[in-house]
Amino acid sequence: MARRSSLFIRIVEGKNLPAKDITGSSDPYCIVKIDDETIIRTATVWKTLSPFWGEEYKVHLPTNFHSVSFYVMDEDALSRDDVIGKVCLTRNVLAEHPKGYNGWRNLTEIDPDEEVQGEIHLKIEIINTDVPRKVRCTVFEARDLARKDRNGASDPFVRVQYNSKVQESSVVKKSCYPRWNEAFEFDLEETVTEKLNIEVWDWDLVSRNDFLGKVVMNLNGLQTTLQEEGWFRLSPGKSKDNIDEGNLGSLQLQVRLRDETVLPSEYYKPLVQLLCQEVKPSRKEKSVNLISLIDDTTSAECRQEVATNLVKLFLGQGIAKEFLDLLFRLELDKTNEPNTLFRSNSLASKSMESFLKVAGTQYLHIVVGATINRIFEEKKYVELDPSKVEIKEAGCSGLHRIQTESDLIQQSTQYLQSYLTDLLMSITKSVKLCPATIRATFRQLYKRVEECFPENKHMNVKFIAVTSFLCLRFISPAIMSPKLFHLREKHADARTSRTLLLLAKAIQNVGNMDAPASRTKESWMAPLQPTIQQGVLQLKEFIIKLINIEEKEELDLQKALNLQSSTVKEGPLMIYKTKAKGYLLASSFKKLFITLTPDALSFAKTSYSKKSSVIPLSRIRALEKVEEKCFGNSNVMQIIYTDETENLEALYLQCKCVNELNQWLSALRKVCVNNTEMLCSYHPGVFKGEKWSCCHQKDKAGAGCDKTRHEVTLQEWNDLLDPDLEAQLIFRHLLGVRELMKEKYVQWTEQANKETPLPHSDPQVKDSAAQLFQILHDLEAAHDSLTVFSNVPDKEKKYLLEL
Repeated sequence: MARRSSLFIRIVEGKNLPAKDITGSSDPYCIVKIDDETIIRTATVWKTLSPFWGEEYKVHLPTNFHSVSFYVMDEDALSRDDVIGKVCLTRNVLAEHPKGYNGWRNLTEIDPDEEVQGEIHLKIEIINTDVPRKVRCTVFEARDLARKDRNGASDPFVRVQYNSKVQESSVVKKSCYPRWNEAFEFDLEETVTEKLNIEVWDWDLVSRNDFLGKVVMNLNGLQTTLQEEGWFRLSPGKSKDNIDEGNLGSLQLQVRLRDETVLPSEYYKPLVQLLCQEVKPSRKEKSVNLISLIDDTTSAECRQEVATNLVKLFLGQGIAKEFLDLLFRLELDKTNEPNTLFRSNSLASKSMESFLKVAGTQYLHIVVGATINRIFEEKKYVELDPSKVEIKEAGCSGLHRIQTESDLIQQSTQYLQSYLTDLLMSITKSVKLCPATIRATFRQLYKRVEECFPENKHMNVKFIAVTSFLCLRFISPAIMSPKLFHLREKHADARTSRTLLLLAKAIQNVGNMDAPASRTKESWMAPLQPTIQQGVLQLKEFIIKLINIEEKEELDLQKALNLQSSTVKEGPLMIYKTKAKGYLLASSFKKLFITLTPDALSFAKTSYSKKSSVIPLSRIRALEKVEEKCFGNSNVMQIIYTDETENLEALYLQCKCVNELNQWLSALRKVCVNNTEMLCSYHPGVFKGEKWSCCHQKDKAGAGCDKTRHEVTLQEWNDLLDPDLEAQLIFRHLLGVRELMKEKYVQWTEQANKETPLPHSDPQVKDSAAQLFQILHDLEAAHDSLTVFSNVPDKEKKYLLEL
């Protein structure tokens, strides 16, 4: 049994931000921290006080995290970025919103005394052998303290106070992982009403000392146990009463916390087997009813999540195509008007969207990547709508005349025709690059629609059914928002964004097979009409080739795809390997091409070169970040692994931004999730000058000074499938709608007794639904019993297991 927490984060927009630049504007972006670790950096939105980001993330993290903080920053090219303000949501606040927090939060000013982090290792004892009794506080060490000095570290010392008496430790220079091993004793008050106050400070020679955090111990609880030892989280000082919350603007967020207890695989087998039986072709006469029951009871707000979970579950079972085919038939049974086919946000539409993202993101990058990059690089002024043409934007500085509106529209038409032609050419040449599962699924969709709407009556419906997903729900959204599909690292500026929008409209018109409604809606798109009409012909030919795939060819292509998709992540990075003593320099990094597979991490000079070295994943022991002061760069990670002689070695990877750093960390942590010998602690510094730069230990092989963070990962569309987690998420959803499902089940049973049998009156519905309700009952009972058992003390667990 495993407990897993995940945090869904959507950073929507900001408003009324203060101007930080002399131009009267700002260049805002957001940084997201889970506790004290930076996980996400959004793209910068330039020259605005009301930025829109619309970026979504899902973070898997430990169940004991405390808070998530959002820092709104102003990017500066010549100086340090300014902090505009922050929003902090604690775990308790998120727990009060089980359906997720959604709303605006005012930004608050950054109070240095509130910006604390880290933990301290203490031992508190009451000594009764002396008169008067004494309380002894032993301060061992601290970890991950806030960095207050310019060198990227602090000079921490501890101040212990009891009953107005104060004692201080020695100062540890240049370390956020200090070790003191000092004890402090105080005479204990008879009533034990005073609290023991332990504060950590950063010592400064010139300016005042900086507060790093505190722990307050109530000694009443020690009257019976007499001692307490452990790691204690540092708390902030008292907040300032005059923090300005009114003039810093606000941030709109959507944040949802999910805690899941995932049972061993055997508990989910009945549920998975039942769902698989319902979608297999051999059971199709019985399957419509149970999947329809789930479809009818899934609300619009959670339909996307349920669709994604079902798609991933059936992908893991190898029957995603059959599941989607079933949904196609369900949708067609309810559709009489072809113009509305797959246009609603039904379970079929949402499932197909999820399927394309999970199985086709790499294909999407191949198809649209080059055109998107060209638009970003050229930065042409493009506008077809006469009401939006800005003459001043396209003045010819080298000529004596200003271009007219018709000149601009003609020039824009040429640019858009060129972009659209490039994109259509890329699509039409991509038949063999499209994953076999997607091709086979589109073949089924084409076939079902053709059966339902014969060609002699509805010439284009079967083509539009395919393009409604491929163009309207996949390619077009990626063109409009390339940052959200990981096609670009930054959002487009206003000019580029308008070009992308017009190109997305054009590809939508092609996908709609140049429907008359599209022409009349935006008549100013008429200059593109010849290219759109040519694109319709090209797209039809492409679809015919795309779906022309036999079952044997499908299997062969799928095998080739599986071999190709064994690459989890790849790309060029700066690498530093060290086994020697001495200083580590940023200039010592060497650019190599890295390839990560489910088995190994390999290195080569280029993507086409022979591999120069390989690290089997089984040898990896930790994957963590490195302190900024070590290399003068905050985006360096380390891979700790064992060499041929079983000695621990470190490999350093320098990334260009925090997002790339966390993407590589996440990918490596996911593929190493089953490693049984992962370290519990590590050194966030480097070993140089005969000691660790973080904690100053001189033993290179000694235990690390900070705890590892194996559980913190970012979810990506290309993540390896996790069948148990998907089954748990589906179970939780079905449990939530169980009563509604029972009501539907009763209605369908009553309908079955009427003279005119309905499609839902198949007697097998009773069997499938009854099995489902029993499975949900059994899983619920298993969760309850295992949860209770997990809270039993270890000694009692051992006794119960022996029984």
